[in-house]
Amino acid sequence: MSDTGYGDFEFERRFFVRTPPMELLSEPDPVLIVQSYLLAQDGYALRLRVQASGLRLPLGPDADPLDVLEEVGDRFEFCAVTLKGPMNVGTRYEAEREVDVTVGTEMIRRGGHRIVKNRYSVWLGADGWVVDVFGGPNAPLVIAECERSGPVTDLQIPAFCESEVTDDARFANDGLARVPYRGWAGEYEAELRERGPRFLTDFGRNDLQRRG
Repeated sequence: MSDTGYGDFEFERRFFVRTPPMELLSEPDPVLIVQSYLLAQDGYALRLRVQASGLRLPLGPDADPLDVLEEVGDRFEFCAVTLKGPMNVGTRYEAEREVDVTVGTEMIRRGGHRIVKNRYSVWLGADGWVVDVFGGPNAPLVIAECERSGPVTDLQIPAFCESEVTDDARFANDGLARVPYRGWAGEYEAELRERGPRFLTDFGRNDLQRRG
């Protein structure tokens, strides 16, 4: 539980990224993440995550989370089990507990809907951001996320953020685990062409950075 006065709640905004900046992807210590959702329904999720830093493991469309578990082996350095509730205007219940890496890895091997991704961290303006580059059936999806200890208001939005997906359950990790991006990427691109980029107005002022 956090000591910010909000208890077990996370506050985040998420954005679809078409082309992440190369300087961001040159970060020396990306984090490799494999997750398994043992439950993912109606916004409720039970997740196991293992992660390792600094491996630089390429993740293409053929990347299999189980193969990644085998390749990385005992280099995973952290594991946690997390309970999540439905997203509500950028706020979501999340309770996390660290667990034994070996036990968690073996549970991921044994079941659930799995995803694999590389996570890059960058400090932009007043906020820390993470950029997730997905592999396997979610490739080549890239999602940028800003998370704070309180509501994410008056946000400076980097130019590489194409459109906001905070309220689009398809882009939540538990949604991607059950229905990977590969199966509906064309549908989303058509939506984006038809309506153009969108940025939510529930969070105060959006400071959209210019491209180029």
